[in-house]
Amino acid sequence: MSGVNTGNSKLWDIFCRVIDNYGDIGVCWRLAVGLAARGERVRLWVDDASALGWMAPEGAPGVEVRPWTQPIRTDDLVIGDILVEAFGCEIAPEFIAAYAGSTGAIGQKAIWINLEYLSAEGFAERSHGLPSPVMTGPGAGLTKHFFYPGFTARTGGLLREPDLTERQARFDRSAWLQQLGIKFQGERLISLFCYEPPALGELLDRLTADPLPTRLLITAGRATTAVMACIESKNSSQPAWNERNALSFSYLPALTQRDFDHLLWACDLNFVRGEDSLVRALWAGKPFVWQIYLQHDDAHHSKLDAFLDMLHATPSLRAFHHVWNGVSQAALPALSLVQWQQTVTAARAQQLQRDDLVTQIMRFA
Repeated sequence: MSGVNTGNSKLWDIFCRVIDNYGDIGVCWRLAVGLAARGERVRLWVDDASALGWMAPEGAPGVEVRPWTQPIRTDDLVIGDILVEAFGCEIAPEFIAAYAGSTGAIGQKAIWINLEYLSAEGFAERSHGLPSPVMTGPGAGLTKHFFYPGFTARTGGLLREPDLTERQARFDRSAWLQQLGIKFQGERLISLFCYEPPALGELLDRLTADPLPTRLLITAGRATTAVMACIESKNSSQPAWNERNALSFSYLPALTQRDFDHLLWACDLNFVRGEDSLVRALWAGKPFVWQIYLQHDDAHHSKLDAFLDMLHATPSLRAFHHVWNGVSQAALPALSLVQWQQTVTAARAQQLQRDDLVTQIMRFA
């Protein structure tokens, strides 16, 4: 029979499938690191860990990355204390069987947490912490519990490191930009981490017409591809579109999670996408625009509005989000960074008053 963890710290098994865009593994890695930093031991089971090569190249003490193979061999595996099933990934049945058998044999309570996606919608409060008895399969008789990250006191909170504000206070923008080879001369800095927003071309036009010079810091991957395609199209149809060179472009390499924070801290406005970068943008405390993951049935529209409601977004910030996400076909509103800054500052301060997700999930377990 497999062994059972008998140490004072808990052994967590986090299961993650990489769907696309690396958001799932990004969240799971932050959770794993956060648990380990508090003295827990973590195994992160992932079907494709390649993104960690650039996202977290140095690894983290107390976190072991394991390949999620088919099947997982459990005959010589020390069984942990807590299962975390990230985003409905369906933990391997042979692992569930080993966990159920080993915990049952010694009378240890089984703790199986289903970590859900972040949402500001009302169902996150209503569903957070609810039990879901397992009726069939190798886990029959066990109970899963839903754990919903969120923005209110009745949800599981947001991922946040204990030293985050301290690190941010020590950040040297000029030195960091210099390390990237960017010759910063006081221009407005805007980061761009996006999919393929329909209003991208309009944004570039607006920035070139602005009297304030702007440098766009573009993340590797889909954002770079989208911007390059947009520029090529403009150069072909409107050769003089950026003749004043009011808009300059810096294409960034793949950034570690820590350097992604640095990017957000360095900029005056951040365009972000997905779940993990949304939270990091909020902690950065700078004006930001979120591109939500597209769902074919337009379910993302209500999810976006719920977030904007939580944020107490100004009319201009709400309108900009709607155009950026293709919800509205109106013209892209003007950038209103002073107003948007006030909104983000207030929301960040409110969220800092709440317990972070790692603290809450440990308490829950």
